[in-house]
Amino acid sequence: MSLPAHLALRLLIVTLLCLSGAVVWTVRETRTGLREEAAVSADRIAAQLSRQPGLGSVGPVALPLSEPQAEPTVLMILPGICTEIRLGAETPRRLCGDWDGLGTAPAWITGALAAGAGGEPVIREIVYRGRRLGSVAAWPDPAAAAGRAWRQMHFASGLALSLAGTTALLGWLSAARLVAPASRIVHGLDGCDAGRSPPPLPRFRAVEFDRIATAFNALAERLTRAESERMALMRRLVQVQEEERQSLARDLHDAFGQCLAAAGALAAAIEAGAPEDRDDLRADAAGIETVIGAMRESLRGALTQLALPDLSGTGLGEGLRGLVSDLQGRLRTGPSLHLDVTGDLTGLSAQAAASLYRIAQELLTNALRHGQPSRIFLRLRRSDAGERPVMLIVDDDGGGEAASIVGGAGRGLPGIRARLAVLGGDLSLTGNGNGIRACATVPIRC
Repeated sequence: MSLPAHLALRLLIVTLLCLSGAVVWTVRETRTGLREEAAVSADRIAAQLSRQPGLGSVGPVALPLSEPQAEPTVLMILPGICTEIRLGAETPRRLCGDWDGLGTAPAWITGALAAGAGGEPVIREIVYRGRRLGSVAAWPDPAAAAGRAWRQMHFASGLALSLAGTTALLGWLSAARLVAPASRIVHGLDGCDAGRSPPPLPRFRAVEFDRIATAFNALAERLTRAESERMALMRRLVQVQEEERQSLARDLHDAFGQCLAAAGALAAAIEAGAPEDRDDLRADAAGIETVIGAMRESLRGALTQLALPDLSGTGLGEGLRGLVSDLQGRLRTGPSLHLDVTGDLTGLSAQAAASLYRIAQELLTNALRHGQPSRIFLRLRRSDAGERPVMLIVDDDGGGEAASIVGGAGRGLPGIRARLAVLGGDLSLTGNGNGIRACATVPIRC
């Protein structure tokens, strides 16, 4: 739930609590007021009857109360109050004030007022010239009291609900306008992805949001600098790695290759100059030549992995054809490798071509090392529309799970991702039904 909705809901809850308190206060005040009105009515009736002429007849019950005398008494009873007049031995008379128009109240209000009425009716004695002639009892009529309370609660509730609705609406509008900068701040935070520089946030009127925007802008500036430094370091690491590979390839070729050639020549000389009766010596020399041949083959494979062909002269497509042909020749028996190159690859930078060659080399090695494929397809494609992305796809049928490869501890995939990060691309690993598909894209996702 949004902050404006939270605020509006809490305002409504507070208003409803206040309304409940107002209802309790209204019922309490109605009870108190009716009690006071009952006392006033009893006082008025007792005073009126005490002033009636002819009330000095002998005997405590010789007090006729004719009908014309009753009318002024009824007029003195307040609305919603009932009285009982007792004069001597005469039959008690009950009179109630007119309460028409007060309305009908729900049963719970009538019950609440009846339960809280409590106590005895208000009783006043009728005294004429020092003699007690009778008494007047007065009490609130439950139906009339409930009607009066209900009418008051109607007004108070309507006013309170109107104010609550207006307050909640105005509070929601004010809060929505106040927290509007939060969405822009969240949008700015979402833009803090790797490789993206989020635009700075503007100044806000609210001090708290303005402080957040200032801190965000400072953080975004630091992140931009850090990302720029990271990319520069990544490019430098890739460059240094390539330079070390080339240097190592040259050293192996110049030093180790010459040593193997010299050792092979010596072994051949020993075999040729051995006496006729030294078959064992000729056999040992032949064995040394065999070992040297195996070492030459291993050296050639290592140089193929380390050395980078001249892609600026032959092009990336031809370089990949040479890579596939060399791997297929060294495998002799094993999976068949297939290459498919489509699209115009001219215009690729030397760095992009070298990185794509190394990525293809690593993906093919992984497919051969981590599975048992019978066929491996290497596809290099370049689109003719939009940003003309280059896609390098390696499909194999060697089984395996892409998730297990992604979570592996090898160094191949981190190296591939580092090269792609420098070029602004990325790598995806998915299943293809029979094995794993690796897709490297420059500069956008495939």
